[in-house]
Amino acid sequence: MKTLAFDTATSLGAVCALSTGEYARRATAGELLAAVDELVDDPAELDAIVAGRGPGSFTGIRIGLATGRSLAQTLDVPLKGASTLDGFAAGALPVIDARRGEVFVPGPRVCRPEQLDVDGKVLVGDGAVRYRGVFEESGATVPSDDDPAHVPDPLLYLAHATDDVEPLYVRDPDARPRP
Repeated sequence: MKTLAFDTATSLGAVCALSTGEYARRATAGELLAAVDELVDDPAELDAIVAGRGPGSFTGIRIGLATGRSLAQTLDVPLKGASTLDGFAAGALPVIDARRGEVFVPGPRVCRPEQLDVDGKVLVGDGAVRYRGVFEESGATVPSDDDPAHVPDPLLYLAHATDDVEPLYVRDPDARPRP
């Protein structure tokens, strides 16, 4: 089974992989289709698509899920979803930048960096990089900024994929309809 998996939820850009072990990484979510094109010679050979559904950047999540839905419908293949937090290797605590001085962590939940008990833990993800000082002062280890452990691996989504392809925002949006 040949599956395309990708995610655009973090600030580290679009990541894309095939179940055959081939990878592409792009600097922006807007370059996701270029990454897909780089990996997929014949889209008719795809059997399924797995899209990261967050948490992370609102716009990034929407780009990834809209692209996943469009490709799946066009190619007539199933679309599955997985939490972006599932894209990080076991043994490390994934921490995704939630903006506004907050981070997303497994649960999933959102909190301030100083609220996490991280003593003795290894933290990965763009939130771990952004709040490195806070976490290291609390006893955590954060790999160097350019360590690939900070980028979610979409192949890890294959084991966690479900039929749920709704966005995983974790917190309520700032925008509200007018009364």
